[in-house]
Amino acid sequence: MSTVLRVFRYLRRYPGWAAGTLGCALLSTALVIVFPKVTQVIVDEVSAGRGERIWPLVGWALLAFIARDLLNSVRIICNNTFEQKVIFDLRSDLYSHIQRLPLRWFDNRATGDLMTRVMEDVNAVERVLIDGIEQGAVAVLQIVIVAGMLFTYHPSLAWWSFTPIPLLAGGALAYTFTAKLRYRGQRKASSAMNSMLHDNLAGIRQIKTYVREEEQHARFNEASSQLQKATLVVMRVWAVYNPSMSLLASLGLVVVVAFGAQAVLRHEMSVGDLTSFLLLTGFLYDPISRLHQLNQILQAGRAAGERVFEILDEPVECDENAKAPLSLAAIKGEVEFRSVGFRYRSEIPVLNEINLHASPGETVALVGETGAGKSTLVQMLIRFYENDAGVVLLDGIPIHEFSRARLRDAVGLVTQESFLFNGTLRENLLFGKPNASPEEIRLVLETANVDAFIARLPEGLDTLVGERGVKLSVGEKQRISIARMLLKDPPVLILDEATASVDTETERQIQQALERLMQRRTCFVIAHRLSTVQNADQILVLDRGAIVERGRHAELIALNGIYTKLCRNSELR
Repeated sequence: MSTVLRVFRYLRRYPGWAAGTLGCALLSTALVIVFPKVTQVIVDEVSAGRGERIWPLVGWALLAFIARDLLNSVRIICNNTFEQKVIFDLRSDLYSHIQRLPLRWFDNRATGDLMTRVMEDVNAVERVLIDGIEQGAVAVLQIVIVAGMLFTYHPSLAWWSFTPIPLLAGGALAYTFTAKLRYRGQRKASSAMNSMLHDNLAGIRQIKTYVREEEQHARFNEASSQLQKATLVVMRVWAVYNPSMSLLASLGLVVVVAFGAQAVLRHEMSVGDLTSFLLLTGFLYDPISRLHQLNQILQAGRAAGERVFEILDEPVECDENAKAPLSLAAIKGEVEFRSVGFRYRSEIPVLNEINLHASPGETVALVGETGAGKSTLVQMLIRFYENDAGVVLLDGIPIHEFSRARLRDAVGLVTQESFLFNGTLRENLLFGKPNASPEEIRLVLETANVDAFIARLPEGLDTLVGERGVKLSVGEKQRISIARMLLKDPPVLILDEATASVDTETERQIQQALERLMQRRTCFVIAHRLSTVQNADQILVLDRGAIVERGRHAELIALNGIYTKLCRNSELR
């Protein structure tokens, strides 16, 4: 129930639209009594041989139907506007929260599952809010109005018309109490299928390269089959539940006909009264049937809501200790790690007792075998992951005293896998500095040695790069990523194997740009190429999460240790 209550809190943001929707629904529902009453009078008039009031009464019935449908038209407009505003807000809140979650949280989450929650589950949650308020209130009001009318016609017959209601209520409760697992299973199966679809579309080149279309099709069909089975479980129960409730309502009509006919024979009510009573009884069971439909929506929405609020309840990255007053321009770039340790969970530590000091403007190279902890170490500096022990300092200030936004403004990261957004080259460059001038863009393009490449493109900077930059080569994407970082111009720079995926000529061009860039900022370089690290001010050799050797290139070669072995075995080449 807490999930439903949390969904209904979004109503407070738009009370006007909610009131308009509900008001139109209530007014149109109140008009439901007009036609049964008109029918009763007309039948009695005809039975008595009088016909002068028939056409005026028909006119009133017609006006009631027109007014009802006009109100419904306004209600639909209000309802849809209210609905879209709520969907926008809930989805916006969810997306904003996801962006503020720590990277460690994403390590065990499938992208397709998150997309399902943001798109499909939010829609299902919204239906609880909109349909729950509107249909629930209208149905209850209609039951109250119709019940009052029934008791004015014939109290004892009204009680007979209520005989199915305890059974209907019992069936609704039984359905509700057993629905949670069914709908939760359906949502999980939907997420699993969407996750597989996302992975397969992202990896379509690998699928084609290894000729695994048939295997992946079989895997997709298996996931789709699980969703089919979960949906059929829901539908089969509904196939029993809904007709059963309809049958009980029909039995109520039969009871009313039987006892109502006897009441007419005893002259306790007229034929017109019985006709009106039967119409009203139908109007009594109709909202009960809609409540059953609403119950199905509610159960589906509750399962989806649990998945949405599960994310919203996850703790976000917080800056409660942030108090450093330094501006970006005042940051010099002195970096220090003091006894820093880190582990992903309760497993073997990834980093242990890391101590290093980089003066402003120094270049620190990190080398070691795969899995030694190089990338994790530099990600401590940018707070992608939080150190479990020790302290990391920037200009002598613990980085936890900086807000994440300020810290990440001060530290730039270029990785081996260059990510470009599906847009133009200009849009991707401006991601580094949205208010950059054309002259600033021109300068960074020259510095990154990509100006000639862009000049050859027919549309220049307005060229679309495709999803993840698929229309560009690996080297071109990497140079654009470096140009984007040059535009950001941070005082501390991290290059995580930034030249590992390019050819020799492209590496030469990038290296020229990086050398010009490194002259005035602190740099951490992770590389597998000897030419990238041999001129570094410090070289740190990591092994199993610890720094085992440190010094300049010549000093480490003289040690004849792990660094020398890496050089000889072409780990550094």
